Amino acid sequence: MKQWIGIAASSGIVIGPVWIYSPVKIVIVRKEINDHSAEWERLQLAITSTSEKIAVLKTQALQNIGEQEAAIFDAHMMFLKDPAFLESINQGIFQSSLNAEAAVDDAAVNFEKMLLALDDPYFRERAQDIRDVAGQLIASLMGVEATGKGPVQPAIVLAEDLSPSDTIQFDKSRLLGLATRRGGPTSHTVILARSLGIPAAVSVPFPIAELKNGISAILDGAAGSLLINPDPAVLAAAQQTRQVFLNKAETYLNQSHQPAVTLDGKRVEVCANIGSAADASLALEAGAEGVGLFRTEFMYMDCAELPTEDAQIQIYRQLFAIMDHRPVTVRTVDIGGDKEIPYLGLVREANPFLGWRGIRMISERPDIIESQLRALLQAGTEVDLRIMFPMVSNIGEIEQARQLLEKVRRDLDDEGKQAAAKVQFGIMVEVPSIALIARHAAKLVDFFSIGTNDLTQYTLAVDRGNERVASLASPYHPAVLHLINQTIQAGHDGGKWVGMCGEFAGDPLAAPLLLGLGLDEFSASASLLPALKQALRQCRTADCYSLAEQALRLDKAESVRMLCQEFAQTLA
Repeated sequence: MKQWIGIAASSGIVIGPVWIYSPVKIVIVRKEINDHSAEWERLQLAITSTSEKIAVLKTQALQNIGEQEAAIFDAHMMFLKDPAFLESINQGIFQSSLNAEAAVDDAAVNFEKMLLALDDPYFRERAQDIRDVAGQLIASLMGVEATGKGPVQPAIVLAEDLSPSDTIQFDKSRLLGLATRRGGPTSHTVILARSLGIPAAVSVPFPIAELKNGISAILDGAAGSLLINPDPAVLAAAQQTRQVFLNKAETYLNQSHQPAVTLDGKRVEVCANIGSAADASLALEAGAEGVGLFRTEFMYMDCAELPTEDAQIQIYRQLFAIMDHRPVTVRTVDIGGDKEIPYLGLVREANPFLGWRGIRMISERPDIIESQLRALLQAGTEVDLRIMFPMVSNIGEIEQARQLLEKVRRDLDDEGKQAAAKVQFGIMVEVPSIALIARHAAKLVDFFSIGTNDLTQYTLAVDRGNERVASLASPYHPAVLHLINQTIQAGHDGGKWVGMCGEFAGDPLAAPLLLGLGLDEFSASASLLPALKQALRQCRTADCYSLAEQALRLDKAESVRMLCQEFAQTLA
C-alpha cells in the first residue's frame, strides 16, 4: 500500500482501478523551407481547422457542463489569434526559414518559458493552455489526432497532466476520478472536473512510470490523496465513507420526484436548466418539475446557417412533447460578440460580455428573434410556455421586445396559423440597472428570472472567466443579495412571480436564504436537483425569513456564507 498527497481539487471519494493516460506523442521534424508564403498559407489553413475543432469542444462543454466552463475554449480560440503568438511564428517561418510545425513549437516553448518563470500561479497554469492549443495546431499541420483515447471501462485516470481538450473528450460514464502529477487548483482541468462532479487531485507525486493499468486505488478529492493497493482495513474504511455519501445521494434521488415542500407546508417550484431535448429527459429523471431555462443558442451554434422557422418548430415540439405540459421557460437566443457563429458575420469585440448580445440584437437583426418567436408560438400551443429575453438593461428594450412578440402573434393570426393562446412574457434580470428599476419593469412583464452568474459579474466588475479574480465573484456578496432582494420584492409588489436560473439557485447552502428572500422558482442543472429539493424540504419558512433578514444586514460575502453554514447545521 502506498499513498501520495497532492492538492485537493474536486471533492469526493472514489474506489476503482487506475488507468494511465498516454497522450499522443507528436514528433516534429524540423525542416528548412524555401517557399515562405506557401508555408504561411499552410499555417493559416491549420489555424482555421484547429479553430473549428475548438469550437466543437466548446459546444460539447456547453451542452454537457455549462457556460462558464465552455469559456475555457474561448480563451483557447483567442490564443490562436494572439498577435504576439502569430508574430513569433511569422518570424520563425520568414526569418529562420522553419517549417510551420517547428515555428509553432518554438513560439509555444518561448511563451511557456515566459509564463513558467513568473511567480503568479495563474500565469504559470496558463502554460498548460499554450501547450494544449499549440499541440492541436501542430497536429492539424501534420494531419494527426491531437488527443489520445480514454479508458475503455470505468477507471480513475492518472496522468502527468491533462489538457481541457483531453478531459472534455473522455466518456463521462467511464471517468471515476482524475489525478495528475502536475497542475494547480485553478487549472482549467480542475474546473471541468468539478463541473462534471468527478473527484480530482492535482500535483500528486505518484511515480507514473511505475504504475500499471488496473491497480486498485482510492482517490480522495477532498484530501488530495491517491492511495494504491489499499490494505483491507483502509479499503473497508474508504468503502464505508463512500457508502455514506452514496446512500445520501440515493435517498435524495429516490425522493427527487416528490415536490419540494417545506416543513410548514410551502411548496417550491424546482425546475432545470437545459440546452437540448436530451437534457430535458435527464432533467425529468432528476425530478425537474419544468424547465426554468432553455438555452436556445445551441441550435444556432450547431448549424452552418441560420436555422429555418420549420427546423426550429421541430426542435421546440420535440422538447415540449418530452416535458408533457410542464412549464417551459425559453430564453430567446443569447448570441453575440462572445460566441463564435461565423454565418452571422459578428464583429470581434474587446469586451464581448458587455457588447452586442441578447436583446441588443433586436434593432439590427430583428429577423433572428422574430423567426424564433414565430417558431415558439406555433410549437407551443399545448404547453405552459414562458418566453424571456436576456441582457435587458432598460425599459425601452422591454417595450420593444413586447411589441415584437405582439407583432408576431398578429402576423400568425393574419396568416391563419395556429399560435399559443397564452404565453408568459418575462425578462432575465442579470444587469444591475434593471434590478435597480425592477418596480418599473414589473409593470411590463409577467415574471422575472434572475441570472446570478452575470448579475454577480456585472455588479462586482469581475470577469467570472478570469481565474485570477473569479474568487471575488461571489453571489453571497451583500451587494448582489440586495439586488436579488430588490428584484423579488418589486416583482411580488407588482403581482409577478420571480425565479432564478443562475448557479446560485442550485446551491443547497443558499436555498434557505433564497427561500427567505421570497424566491418562487429555483432552476438549476439536473444533477443538482435532488440535493436542492432535499435542502428545501428541511426548511421552515419563518426561519428562512429570519435568516434572510440577518444576511441583508451583513457587509461581507464570507460573513453571509458563514451564516448560511451555521443555519445548515441546525437543519434536520
